[in-house]
Amino acid sequence: MAKLATAYFDDINVNAEGVFTGSYGLLVKVEGSYDDAGKLAVDVVQLKGAELGAFLESDEGPQKAMESRRRWSGFLDEATGYNAKQRGDKAKEDAKKFSKAKSAIKMAHKSMELMNVDQSTIDKAHELIALLEEKVASGNPPSETQVKKLNDLF
Repeated sequence: MAKLATAYFDDINVNAEGVFTGSYGLLVKVEGSYDDAGKLAVDVVQLKGAELGAFLESDEGPQKAMESRRRWSGFLDEATGYNAKQRGDKAKEDAKKFSKAKSAIKMAHKSMELMNVDQSTIDKAHELIALLEEKVASGNPPSETQVKKLNDLF
């Protein structure tokens, strides 16, 4: 990852865990690595407010701003293997999975409250809810199968 970053950003530093930091133009700090699941984790700080205004008003500001965006997009394309449209589609797909999981959890709680459900079903529901909540909290979208298992209990 750090080697890839050197093609797009300046002042690259890498720590012992393989996390790189760098910068370019209006991207004051770009910090990135792959997490344990192999997903790209990136934190970006960019110029804002008066600093951004001063940057854009400088002689090369607008060109450097465009180059900053081009480099950022190129880095993401290579690091993820997806272009901007594909990344957007994937984000929408993941958001939909999160929404379905949250809805299934809410419906399961409501069903247990309103219906006469045996204890084994309640126990299984709580087990599945815990699994889904863990996935949601960790930022990993649950699979449709996991959500379907909870929905199928009721």
